[in-house]
Amino acid sequence: QVQLVEFGGGLVQPGGSLRPSCAVSGTIFGIRARGWYRQAPGKQRELVAGITSSGTTNYPDSVKGRFTISRDSAKNTLYLQMNSLKPEDTAVYYCKYDTIAGSYWGQGTQVTVSS
Repeated sequence: QVQLVEFGGGLVQPGGSLRPSCAVSGTIFGIRARGWYRQAPGKQRELVAGITSSGTTNYPDSVKGRFTISRDSAKNTLYLQMNSLKPEDTAVYYCKYDTIAGSYWGQGTQVTVSS
């Protein structure tokens, strides 16, 4: 059975950095893309970083230049390096894998940016 587990969130001051991770257990076939999403209270879930199976990345303007998505295939782990964090980055962050058969989501990790 496939499971995605995020960890590495937490509380950080504005301007600080965090690197949440998404560890995958089980084998996922037919991966098309991987991504990180976030959902703040009262807001819709939004994509903050995506990477295709060929390695092409995409970011919304709100995080471009501050966030970097990467993967370690040997460790079966997806990362999100977040720098220059702002209070508006506060949200629950989720990883997602899109496959030819459907999508898998993690349970989320809380990121709070506050002084």
